[in-house]
Amino acid sequence: MSLAVAYSRAQLGAQALLVSVEVHIANGLPSLAMVGLPEAAVRESRERVRSALLNSGYDFPPKRITVNLAPADLPKQGGRYDLAIALGILAASAQIPSAPLSECEFIAELALNGELRAVRGVLPGVLAARAAGRRLICAPGNGAEAALVDTASVHVARQLQEICCRIDCLDSLPAAATAPYDDAGEIADLSEVRGQPRAKRALEVAASGGHHLLLMGPPGTGKTLLASRLPGILPPLSDDEALESAALASLAQRDFDPTAWKRRPFRSPHHTASAAALAGGGRNPRPGEISLAHRGVLFLDELPEFKRHVLEVLREPLESGKVNVARAGYQAQFPARFLLVAAMNPCPCGYFGDGSERCRCTRDQVVRYRQRVSGPLLDRIDLHVEVPRVTWSTLQTPAGETSATVRERVSRARQTQLARGCLNAHLSLQQSERCCRLRAADRHLLEQAVERFNLSPRAVHRILKLARTIADLAASTDIAATHLQEAIGYRCLDRAL
Repeated sequence: MSLAVAYSRAQLGAQALLVSVEVHIANGLPSLAMVGLPEAAVRESRERVRSALLNSGYDFPPKRITVNLAPADLPKQGGRYDLAIALGILAASAQIPSAPLSECEFIAELALNGELRAVRGVLPGVLAARAAGRRLICAPGNGAEAALVDTASVHVARQLQEICCRIDCLDSLPAAATAPYDDAGEIADLSEVRGQPRAKRALEVAASGGHHLLLMGPPGTGKTLLASRLPGILPPLSDDEALESAALASLAQRDFDPTAWKRRPFRSPHHTASAAALAGGGRNPRPGEISLAHRGVLFLDELPEFKRHVLEVLREPLESGKVNVARAGYQAQFPARFLLVAAMNPCPCGYFGDGSERCRCTRDQVVRYRQRVSGPLLDRIDLHVEVPRVTWSTLQTPAGETSATVRERVSRARQTQLARGCLNAHLSLQQSERCCRLRAADRHLLEQAVERFNLSPRAVHRILKLARTIADLAASTDIAATHLQEAIGYRCLDRAL
């Protein structure tokens, strides 16, 4: 027949949308016209496909060939459609049967000799193909990544000719094989942090309820060390959560490592990062740092050194757990449910209030330095914790609790919260009214804190959710006065001046 259809997947944000590759061959002067909003790399596939077909022993029809990538209004990028286009041309020219193509999806770039090459972002395509009930054919370089979805039917082929020879029984192609999980790069243990009991307590509370955390203290007091231990006290990712996180890494990294797919992400962008690097973007939008930290930790060291407009892109994701990247013709969305840990010095020189009398900053300089971080952003961070200078005697103390011990308490607190519906940090106003009820005396204590520290309604809501987490860690069904007092204490660091 002169018309054939093969299927592939386009990348739009975190989605892998179905693309029907329609090939029609008609009489006329030899040509290959490609329609359906193909970008440069897609238009260039005509030369790759022609050479791949000829070098694989097949004919390239000397007729008028039209390739339509439907839907027509969806932009198409990259070489991921090469294999589907080549098979569509072979089926339309009756060199292979067309019926088997309807049961499969094809994502791979073609070399000039017909070899299949890996492409970026195959994992979202595997998840979408599984939902559609089709098997996926990809290059061996994507096999270990694609095999992470163990309930999907994924096969690999090295050459175009290998697929054509088995077109009637594509399930006889080698199945994609998983790479063994490597836990050698796990995060170091919390017991290595000496002293700083309040900061370690704040880490536990933040991990238990999914609350964001700000660490403020002089240089060398362990802020970065504490932040790097946070992933180790978070519960292990479920398979679905790990796949969600791995799919984002697959979109961003051509050299995605499938052996580390179950690790909690820990992203630490430099303070010179741009807004697009943080939120994601580009002509073909890719996830930024806040999406690559999905289900994990985003650590922003030297918070005031980030440009103010860069930090402001965090405000919406901190509330909604997603990032919307708008372009003229379409909009891409990436999940961004991360745990923010920010670190900063108390003043420009870093030594304000450490007791060493090294600080020569004036009060105005300290205020201006802290005002580099906007009030609305600080208002969205639940725990504000001071990390004081550690003495030599403290460094000689025995090691504290291990990450495994703390992780057990965090897991129990999270199970309690999930039984109510979600983590405490994500409770809506209506949910928190049901879960965070206070006694009359405790309500009066909260009113006093609001008046004394000029707390916003958002801050009050977050204090209640924080107190609920502290109560969950104590296995208490009700919020006691001690839980509320601790929660209020975590909101008053920025009022210290």
